[in-house]
Amino acid sequence: MADQASTLRKMAKTTVHKTRGSAKGGRPKTGTTPRIIAITSGKGGVGKTNIVANLAFALTQLGKSVMVLDADLGLGNLDVLLGLTPKFNLHHVLTGEKSISDIIVKGPGMMNILPASSGIQKLTEMSREQKLNLLTELSVLDNDIDVFLIDTAAGISSNVMYFNVAAQEIIVVVSPEPTSITDSYALMKILSKEYSERHFNLLVNCVSGAKEGMAVFKKLTKVSERFLDISINYLGHILLDENMPKAVRQQKILGETYPKSQANRCFNRLARTVCELPIPPDSKGNIQFFWRDLFQEE
Repeated sequence: MADQASTLRKMAKTTVHKTRGSAKGGRPKTGTTPRIIAITSGKGGVGKTNIVANLAFALTQLGKSVMVLDADLGLGNLDVLLGLTPKFNLHHVLTGEKSISDIIVKGPGMMNILPASSGIQKLTEMSREQKLNLLTELSVLDNDIDVFLIDTAAGISSNVMYFNVAAQEIIVVVSPEPTSITDSYALMKILSKEYSERHFNLLVNCVSGAKEGMAVFKKLTKVSERFLDISINYLGHILLDENMPKAVRQQKILGETYPKSQANRCFNRLARTVCELPIPPDSKGNIQFFWRDLFQEE
């Protein structure tokens, strides 16, 4: 294992030497460092991917250049949610058939999307070599990207941990259901105990009003303060809205189909809040964020 890690570090150094100075086609990299945010949840069914898509769109409406990585590598469905039919996806990148730039598709608001595959079980647990390949490809993408959103899978698999640790910031999506609250706590517990993550942002989805959202936040904060050494920042809530399932069935963004809906107002407020968040003092870097745990010095 030590020999393998040493070899991977040497390969990574060679990779960055080749890719750091230029993007595809030799174009110099002049863009600013993007904000990298993982959006995650302890359990499925809380509307996480819907939130990623609508937040990304709201950010584009603020003039931000947005890249979205569908990091549910075995069961990706962001493209389906948006009515897109990409020809290639991350499976083709991880197998070396295509480069990252080959699979990028444009979504609503001209957001850039890196689609995942669906129904390929072996991608639910990436190998070290696959992670290195993904690092190599992502290292050319930080030109002119303001916000890089990572839509993780739900749960506590190694891929979920990997993408959360890789990001600069983590947004945990929770619903008022007791199972969602319990699983969100479990997710933060593992990330804090085993991966030394200390700061989380919380977004409460599918609430009847601000009071219910705050109640969920207080529950999680109370138990976390007692048992975990973490801080939780409350980003707000997304209201229950009958227009949301309508937009999903139409495979459209809520802000395009029902711009005046109460949930869309929540997304617009969330986008402004995200833009105003201070950059963490221990920021983990740019899109070459996959280094930290893969290539630690022994």
